[in-house]
Amino acid sequence: MSRHDWWGVVLEASDPHALARFYSELLGWEIAKQEPDGATIAPSEGVAYITFQFSAGYVPPVWPAQQDAQRITMHLDFEVTDLPTAVAHALELGAREADHQPQDNVRVLLDPAGHPFCLYSEGSNG
Repeated sequence: MSRHDWWGVVLEASDPHALARFYSELLGWEIAKQEPDGATIAPSEGVAYITFQFSAGYVPPVWPAQQDAQRITMHLDFEVTDLPTAVAHALELGAREADHQPQDNVRVLLDPAGHPFCLYSEGSNG
């Protein structure tokens, strides 16, 4: 990570190292950095990263939104070539499929910490 034009997102979790391993296996990205309170994954090429940081008292967001519950402020979208296979892989890694699915060609899943993310195939959007 010697570049200086990186951009990324940071997700909070009660176990950031476990969440980093989940997304590393889901995306095939390497764990680029580990610290006591978090970890970062990045693809072998490109400038994006995802950091997972410890948050005491972390409360997962609720999908779909509900009044007086922790709201989603963002979610991750990942384009895949084979949606059923990608969903099965995510479930094997510990994700769970959300009860509410607003589109047929997009699957909303929840990572092990409860963050929603979308897997979609070309021609759809999350």
